[in-house]
Amino acid sequence: MRIVSVVGTRPQLIKAAALQPALRRDHEEIFVDTGQHYDNAMAGAFFAELGLAEPDHSLGIGGGGHGDQTGRMLIALEPLLRAATPDAVVVYGDTNSTLAGALAAAKLGIPVAHIEAGLRSFDRRMPEELNRVVADHLSSWLFAPTPAAVDNLTAEGITAGVVEVGDLMLDLAARVSAEVRGPAVLAALASRLNLPIATGGFLFATVHRAENRSLEAMTAWTALLGAVAAPDRPVVLALHPGTRAALDAAQIVLPPNVIVIEPQGYRTSLALQLHAAAVLTDSGGVQRESAWLGVPCLVLRTTTEWVETVGGPDSSAVLVGLDVSAAVRELDSRAPRDSSGRQATDRAANLRLVSAGAPERIASVLASTAPRVTVGA
Repeated sequence: MRIVSVVGTRPQLIKAAALQPALRRDHEEIFVDTGQHYDNAMAGAFFAELGLAEPDHSLGIGGGGHGDQTGRMLIALEPLLRAATPDAVVVYGDTNSTLAGALAAAKLGIPVAHIEAGLRSFDRRMPEELNRVVADHLSSWLFAPTPAAVDNLTAEGITAGVVEVGDLMLDLAARVSAEVRGPAVLAALASRLNLPIATGGFLFATVHRAENRSLEAMTAWTALLGAVAAPDRPVVLALHPGTRAALDAAQIVLPPNVIVIEPQGYRTSLALQLHAAAVLTDSGGVQRESAWLGVPCLVLRTTTEWVETVGGPDSSAVLVGLDVSAAVRELDSRAPRDSSGRQATDRAANLRLVSAGAPERIASVLASTAPRVTVGA
């Protein structure tokens, strides 16, 4: 098959890096980067680090509001797809790039394959929820990462074309896990980034979602980070450029013992998670990675599409929203200060991740099955 793959953000590059080798063994791929994460720190370095092929088409469509950005992507993608005449278009996840790729393809009658189909937070205030729902209902192949995702699709009346394949991001994490385990890895990172950290002696944080960039939300989560940070256990915050701009515009100063670093490459981010006492994040990708790594994770949201990671006290993650007292309580329970160093050391030493086999399943299904016929295609 001739396949056009559409990416645009860091998480999509991670998924594409896992799938691309298998996809290119069985198919002809035309690789398109919308440029949604246009900052080199956010996406540019990922191509070289992850071994991704350079895009055949780089659209350079970053910035702007949701409607503006999605509209510009549609305008750019439609003639590209007409000229490429693909047998299928592959989209990943739940971003504006996902929505634009699925919508442009469906309007041209080109079958869509959605990677990470069926995920639901059931919170339609989130733009990502709208994107993933629309993409699923336009797709011919729906590659679900979990049984819960399959159940969500069934509840919406979608059963044809649904295949549970496992999580692509686990495959990539398993591929590189041996490279981030050793204590020397963290020591080298601490030296390169000038960070006063040791295994289990810091917290790692990321905040990037639109709902956490309002003045009220930023005031809340910066106070939360300040409440859990300490001189002997600082918070290392990998700060998204959009979030940094919002903080600067609101003149919000981060509390003491919160150390800001630029967004990091894939292996560095994994290593910082693995060797941290705990992770605080609003990222679905980081939430999953921390689960595989066995790192306690405080999710700075009140809902999640990755329901498998949250639950009781033995689960890897817990939803704390922006509640300071909940965050302090959960950290005291899940990453006690007197034992978090030992926990992190043991966790890193014993890390053994097993591939989910998702890339091979996806490539095989695309090669061997006809697409589900979608309404309007």
